[in-house]
Amino acid sequence: MLNETPSSSAPSRVPQITIFFWIVKILTTAAGESTADFLVHISPALVGAVATAGIVVAFVIQFRMHRYVAWAYWFAVLMVAVFGTMAADVLHDALHISYLVSTVGFSVILVAIFLMWYRTEHTLSIHSITNRPREWFYWGTVLATFALGTASGDMTATTFGWGYLKSGVIFTIVFAVIGVAYYLARSAIPAERRRDSTLAITAFWLAYVFTRPLGASFADWFGEPPAKQGLGYGDGTVTIVLVVLIAIFVAYLAMSKVDAPNDEPTAVGLENVPA
Repeated sequence: MLNETPSSSAPSRVPQITIFFWIVKILTTAAGESTADFLVHISPALVGAVATAGIVVAFVIQFRMHRYVAWAYWFAVLMVAVFGTMAADVLHDALHISYLVSTVGFSVILVAIFLMWYRTEHTLSIHSITNRPREWFYWGTVLATFALGTASGDMTATTFGWGYLKSGVIFTIVFAVIGVAYYLARSAIPAERRRDSTLAITAFWLAYVFTRPLGASFADWFGEPPAKQGLGYGDGTVTIVLVVLIAIFVAYLAMSKVDAPNDEPTAVGLENVPA
């Protein structure tokens, strides 16, 4: 079962899954896409250096924390977004691997991480990230989902010819369907088991995967020129706007503690919407 919960009372290293989680997650996915695209236009070597240095610094900070700290956690997510975008783009632009092949490849990697995680820790629950091994598996999963999302978003926009706007709308619909389906099905689960049920874990990770191409598609739509079916605001402008929005939300989370891990959630999200 996916819903075996840990017996450890150690503090969680990740936030409660509230509506704010999904808002900032989508903003970081979009910012990772626009930032990497902006830097690659300056120099491919620059985006490689920034992405690699950024993710190393972010992980050093994050892993020094013994509990969830909003700014450290979301800085790590943002750097993973930039690095994941770079990884997917390098495969396509430098190694000439198609988006379809890279999408399948990253999907296989993601499944492999899930299998190793579950075999080792016997749970995939977001609420079980209370020790170092689970934290490593968690961030490995996050990195794989960001690379997968970049490849799949570019695949639908270019290979399938959907364009950025249509891709973004379709991924938004998929994300919403997952949330609605979970909300409708969750009433069959006893309240005390609902948070770490197999249904909740599956819904969370499916939603998490689809937020990446959702955010990236809209970032490309705003940033790319009209010749590429975008609005032409530029990747630099889009990056600045997104980073400012992320900073505002993270500052609010840090001050309000509304997403701080605890036994009784204080905000509403995909996993704790009142029945």
